[in-house]
Amino acid sequence: MSVPRIRGSHLGGSPDLPPLVVGPSLGTSVAALWSGVARRLAGTYNVIGWDLPGHGVSPRPRDAFTIDDLAASVIKVVEDRIGRRPFTYAGVSVAGAVGLQMLLGAPERIVSAALICTAARIGDPDDWQSRAKVVRTAGTGEVVALSIRRWFAPGFFERDPTSAQTLLDTLRRVDDDGYACTCEALAEFDARHRLGEIDTPIVAVAGANDIATPPDSVRFIASNVTRGRFVEVAQAAHLAPAEQPDRIADVLAKLRRLGAR
Repeated sequence: MSVPRIRGSHLGGSPDLPPLVVGPSLGTSVAALWSGVARRLAGTYNVIGWDLPGHGVSPRPRDAFTIDDLAASVIKVVEDRIGRRPFTYAGVSVAGAVGLQMLLGAPERIVSAALICTAARIGDPDDWQSRAKVVRTAGTGEVVALSIRRWFAPGFFERDPTSAQTLLDTLRRVDDDGYACTCEALAEFDARHRLGEIDTPIVAVAGANDIATPPDSVRFIASNVTRGRFVEVAQAAHLAPAEQPDRIADVLAKLRRLGAR
């Protein structure tokens, strides 16, 4: 295992605003998933994004990695941009798992967090290992149909075909090893027994139509951390920032006040 190389992007807002660090779901880039929300928050936060290994602007991985390794990489990216200044964090799916790991390992760095369409254990370990093997053998094109079913609530393609197509095109460009290694990291991740250690203000956000991380799995986070709140977003599945950017931007604007110190 080695700490993976990842890269960050400035998505919006002035550097003198409070920092908001956002992270993507497996198979997406942070720009494709978060740009709509970042535009809406440009007067509220300095929005900094990061990409998974082999996704978006990040290079492909050289070796296997864990969720803990990703958390260390995110903290390094953030330090390179804003030093040791505490930040608000928002992560979707695997980036939500990374957020949980940072909240456990470096709680002093995060003033408040939104954990979106995620879980303290996401899915089944055997399913993740199986998906990793499929992608290594046949490429990420093999999981596009699966992703369409899991990513989007009914009607999203008709409501915003450009965003939907951008996200699917991004998936097709993801490095196979980057995707597979992330699957394997998720297979090992389970923070359910440690949620009670988290004292940072948390809002756990579920997509009402999400089958990958159903609302009950997101509610479990809010119920088991010390200071958790649960929000369910209508007409959203697994990629709520792209599907409902107004609603997610509103949640994050309120989160700034929750975590102010």
